[in-house]
Amino acid sequence: MSGPYTLALLPGDGVGVEVVAQARRVLEAVAHHDRIDLRFDEIPGGAQYFLEHGHDWPEDAERRCADADAILLGAIGWPSSDGHGTAMRPDGKMAGWSAIVGNRIGLDLYANIRPVKLLPGVRHLISGTHKQVWSPENVDMVFIRENTEDLYSGSGGILAPGGDAQVAIDTRIITRRSTERIIRLAFETALKRGGAPTDGKRRVTCVVKDNILHGCRMFVRIFEELGAEYPTVQREVVLVDAFTQWLVRRPEQYDVVVAPNMFGDIITELASALQGGMGMSVGCNVGTRHGMFEPIHGSAPKHVGRNRVNPIATVLAAAEALRWLSARHSDGSLSSAGDRIEAAVRTVVSKGQTLTYDLVGPEVAASTSAVTTAIIDELELVHP
Repeated sequence: MSGPYTLALLPGDGVGVEVVAQARRVLEAVAHHDRIDLRFDEIPGGAQYFLEHGHDWPEDAERRCADADAILLGAIGWPSSDGHGTAMRPDGKMAGWSAIVGNRIGLDLYANIRPVKLLPGVRHLISGTHKQVWSPENVDMVFIRENTEDLYSGSGGILAPGGDAQVAIDTRIITRRSTERIIRLAFETALKRGGAPTDGKRRVTCVVKDNILHGCRMFVRIFEELGAEYPTVQREVVLVDAFTQWLVRRPEQYDVVVAPNMFGDIITELASALQGGMGMSVGCNVGTRHGMFEPIHGSAPKHVGRNRVNPIATVLAAAEALRWLSARHSDGSLSSAGDRIEAAVRTVVSKGQTLTYDLVGPEVAASTSAVTTAIIDELELVHP
């Protein structure tokens, strides 16, 4: 028996509750079959919790997240009570901030890692239809985004003389320490991969706006300094506006992509369309000692309670959590379990018989729970 390991579950808001419940089903199945002592600590919280209780989550939630071996997050965010925009806290932060941004900062989850891979049988969304298929081997890259500073640092505010907002300021913060560790992680990641699909060469692409922004100029200088230590890895610097075009036109060019926080957030949303949409897209927030894993989609209020959203991103996030734990604890059973979950997902997707509306359209769509059951059935066919 391997373990014990404790996974903190933060279902959050809306469909986050539904997809985390489905990922837990998969985790329980693989833990049973692979003899892993996996324990769960489910923590309520989020914007809906804030609207009801006046705070983001229970008083001991921060400690419980820190004590867990890994965290699985659903989705955070909910409409405000008056129906105008997103629910906000009195301090100007989004309701539920503690579970997502607070954990990133408090646990020093400095890297947001997003694998972008098109699985066989999944249709990309660039055309806006479900009719075009992009060759899967052309889309296989990893985005590594700085995760704790930039415009997300919270430095700034609103000047409102007489209560009337007149000036809004958001200060962009780029530090050498955070830049160095995110860029080094990008090069180390490239060394572990097989290179870009187009030519098999290990390559790190730095996405910035250094023709305009001082922070980006420093980011590039550090990129070149550290890149010199990795002579077997090619490096290139691309302006973010040009990159959005090239990402769509020639995804096979890219291997590892590194970017500051804000630009990284935007370009990874675009990249999700290459792999079939946000229902297939995973975000890994990791630091030296802690890791939090999530689907990158939102809480989708209009879909709540309809058993129709895609659980695959959350299931794959759970697989990433197991593999990350495996590396931290030198426990091969965890990486094996994570690989088996991904293999089961690949099989379900390639069969194309049990998929949600975002992948096959509403006419032949399966339910959220049916997709999860199909994944578990595939897991049970192959024993470790």
